[in-house]
Amino acid sequence: MSADSGFYRALTDPRSIAIVGASNTPGKTTSRPLSYLRRHGWAGEVFPVNPTRDTVAGEKAYPSLHELPRVPDHVLIVTGASAAVGAVHACAELGVPVATVIADGFVGQEPESRYLRGELTEILAGSSLRLLGPSSLGVANLQRRMALTGNAAFADDALPAGDVFVASQSGSALGALLSRGAEMGLGFASMVSTGNEIDLSLGEICLAAVDDPQVASFALFLENLTHAEHLAAFARAAAERGKPVVAYKLGRSDAAAELAQSHTGALAGDDVVAESFLRSLGIARVTTFEALLEAQHLARRVPAGRARAPRVGVVSTTGGGGAMIVDALAARGAVPTAPSADTAATLAGLGVDAGHGALIDLTLAGTQYAVIKGVLDVLLEAPEFDAVVAVPGSSARFTPEVSVAPIIESADRSTPLAAFVVPAAPDALGLLRAKGISAFRTPESCADALAAVFVRQAPGAPAAVVAPPADARTSPLDEAESYAVLERVGVPSAPHVVVPVAELADLPVPAPAAVKLVDAAVGHKSELGGVVLGVADGPELARAATRIRVSVAERRPDLAVDRVLVQQMVSGVAEALIGFRRDPDVGPLVMVAAGGVLTELYRDRSVRPAPVTPEQAREMIGEVVAFRAVDGYRDLPRGDLDALAEAVSAVSRLALLDGPAVAEAELNPVLVRAPGDGVVAVDAVVSVYRS
Repeated sequence: MSADSGFYRALTDPRSIAIVGASNTPGKTTSRPLSYLRRHGWAGEVFPVNPTRDTVAGEKAYPSLHELPRVPDHVLIVTGASAAVGAVHACAELGVPVATVIADGFVGQEPESRYLRGELTEILAGSSLRLLGPSSLGVANLQRRMALTGNAAFADDALPAGDVFVASQSGSALGALLSRGAEMGLGFASMVSTGNEIDLSLGEICLAAVDDPQVASFALFLENLTHAEHLAAFARAAAERGKPVVAYKLGRSDAAAELAQSHTGALAGDDVVAESFLRSLGIARVTTFEALLEAQHLARRVPAGRARAPRVGVVSTTGGGGAMIVDALAARGAVPTAPSADTAATLAGLGVDAGHGALIDLTLAGTQYAVIKGVLDVLLEAPEFDAVVAVPGSSARFTPEVSVAPIIESADRSTPLAAFVVPAAPDALGLLRAKGISAFRTPESCADALAAVFVRQAPGAPAAVVAPPADARTSPLDEAESYAVLERVGVPSAPHVVVPVAELADLPVPAPAAVKLVDAAVGHKSELGGVVLGVADGPELARAATRIRVSVAERRPDLAVDRVLVQQMVSGVAEALIGFRRDPDVGPLVMVAAGGVLTELYRDRSVRPAPVTPEQAREMIGEVVAFRAVDGYRDLPRGDLDALAEAVSAVSRLALLDGPAVAEAELNPVLVRAPGDGVVAVDAVVSVYRS
């Protein structure tokens, strides 16, 4: 996707605006945009359009867009859905650059919604018009005092201008962010509600904003990952320009995830995919709404690419408050870190006892500027900390200029500094934020922001992923065919032979062997009694085949068993599952998890966009708790985790494989053997695309 930003000025900084459906009714969405533009003193031209009125709010109204004295830069359409289609058609005829549709009713499978959506799509396809919405609450440029929106929050006299660009798939979230930003003293460049994204997507709009000199960082409120390719292009461009992106995404609960039938689909559910996708693009995904704004200054201090949990030092003038942030940091996955022996010795020279844990508690010392400043000077130079959190207590409410002064004067160090202010102390928070320090009202949002900004990866160049044919359907392969596909990318499987039942004789692989039903239509062979283990010789092979045929006939009379797969049984020190699938939004994904029948129950896994390098795969393995047992834990046998990483990387390269393209693959289990002995797949199912 190219950075075609021709629509950007008309969207966020138009010189003239028409409002189709503008009304006089106070409090209604149809009256708010004109009211806001006048109330906040926007300097451009406004043309109310309403065929039933001569004036709207005391201003001349026009019966139609065609009767305006000039073509406006931006048309806001506040009518119902059917009338909105006509207005969009008029915009296209006139050559309007951008139109925004507030009405909903365009999304869904109801006949009327499908018809209206089709009408809009057809109009846009035949014109240069760009459309925001439908179901958008509009756009605001706070630096220009332009509030072209129906959101009630913009009736507030305060329009806090600043350098944060907000893009939201929820219209109501704009108002919440506006009011919270005003309270925090955080200002915004522009705010855009993208709605249903029939045309302009959130990612495309943000990509157009990356070169805006008025924008220093981005705050995204996401409901889904549609148009993920646009979001990815924007994130890469933002990273190149050093403009951090912080995102809050709905759908963290299991109830929000759409589960597939396979283990891979169930485990790589919606939110797991979102977390992995956003992190891989260098986007700091926060889980608390407050952190979406509170993290902005912190994100500007921490470049993407750290890609690991931060080691955080904590200094507090209140023991309870310090303990709260230490607890929150550990719960969010950050690493509360105690001072090193050298650092503790330096602190002792200042008369400060560093204690034995991750909290330097200055409660007994009181709120003394020299003590706090001295401790911060030491911690911010100590190499064992990636970040430091200062925790002022009750004095921050009553003497904010005293309690936060040492924090403010320490903000220019290379180590990022954040503050968790324990009491309700808006003045202290304001002083800190005015100096560019991320200051937090809750320990949870502070820990959330720190963890999110540090685990971001540096976004790489997009891979040459093979896209499936547009009209393709998926077709499963049998186990032997699946092994053949995996062999093409270098994944080893246990020795196996497919033998017709009528030709069974001697055991074709070394004993002991597993004998399996081989049929592409059967995903879970054991459920049909289609697996017999521990077969030692030819006679046992014949009996195993007979047993499988009888069992399958009882459960699936329609299924003929004319072949079996005979595979050498091998052992290992651990079992892994490696999965691959193509997410409809973000594209190819690879997953590694603890293997076996309880995989889905434990949900102990790691997911990344595919393909991944062996080094990235090794990081994934480090995120799976079960693999710690074979990585030197309490003298248990070690496993060849480097070989497992190579296998995960190899499976991820299925995204690049053509002829035919692979839709999904699941290897479960993959046996992890002793170091130097590698890994081996002993069951696999691959599905490919067929035209």
